[in-house]
Amino acid sequence: MSSNAISPTAWAANGVCMLSMLVWAMGLPAASLLLGTVPPLPLTAARMLMAAACLLPFWWLLEGGDALRKAPWWRGIRVGGSTIGLGAFLLVVGQGMTDAVTVAIISASMPVVGIAIEVMLDGRQLSRGLVLGVALSLLGGVMALDGGSQQLALGLGALMSFASVLVYTLGSRLTVTSFPDLSPLGRTTVTLTGAAVVTTVAACVAALAGAPPPQWEALGWRELGALAIFAIGGLAISQVLWIRSVGHLGIALSSLHINATPFYVMLILFGLGGAWNWNQAGAAVLVGLGVFIAQGVFFKRSAEPRLER
Repeated sequence: MSSNAISPTAWAANGVCMLSMLVWAMGLPAASLLLGTVPPLPLTAARMLMAAACLLPFWWLLEGGDALRKAPWWRGIRVGGSTIGLGAFLLVVGQGMTDAVTVAIISASMPVVGIAIEVMLDGRQLSRGLVLGVALSLLGGVMALDGGSQQLALGLGALMSFASVLVYTLGSRLTVTSFPDLSPLGRTTVTLTGAAVVTTVAACVAALAGAPPPQWEALGWRELGALAIFAIGGLAISQVLWIRSVGHLGIALSSLHINATPFYVMLILFGLGGAWNWNQAGAAVLVGLGVFIAQGVFFKRSAEPRLER
């Protein structure tokens, strides 16, 4: 096999990552429906609780009760609460203070954040292919937003969105490295359960302190369905797939895929009767090309950190 070829394992990991982004994209419209009636902290807590409630019995059925009893739950609370839960909360706050376009543009910075983390913590060496791959991914992410013509809203909301990207990217890496003896399903369940505990306690304390409650009269079956999509599809399922890909590819290469998300959203809307957007299709091609180049196609591959041992 050529040294510039992508291994079958890497092909599978890339496919899993693409599926993760597609499932995650399904939750974005649901989040927009809920933001107007549920404050960010209760929404984050409800999302984490529903995701954990979905994953815990599934993990028990697949790996047995011993896996749950022996799991490092306190570590899961620390990692999940301080990174995954905090990142999700900051993302909701950032979107509420700005708009979905600003959040999408800032989220395109995740590959840069991922590379910086791996350079500092894992000894990754930069290469021409990796730099070019990230550049193509960033270009595709901006191009997907109508050629970058939409306006970026700066300010505190944008800062919150970037902080969310930073914390979540670090949390994704920690989810893999802090639980080496757990499966991707176990790692995800432990950290999401930890995030659910921390965000629920925080939401209860905030409510006792007089924080605005959800608009209960505006909540119905439609909102419950949106929460299920946002929590189960857009978090529980997508996070299991995401953590599995991060374990094989590393956080930097996995992060490249996020910039194809606008294309996946367009595909979903197209399947529901919406219009086809060639600009977003072209952007997805650029992102895909960046993913291949960053993984050693056409250029010599850089030394990659091995997170799973």
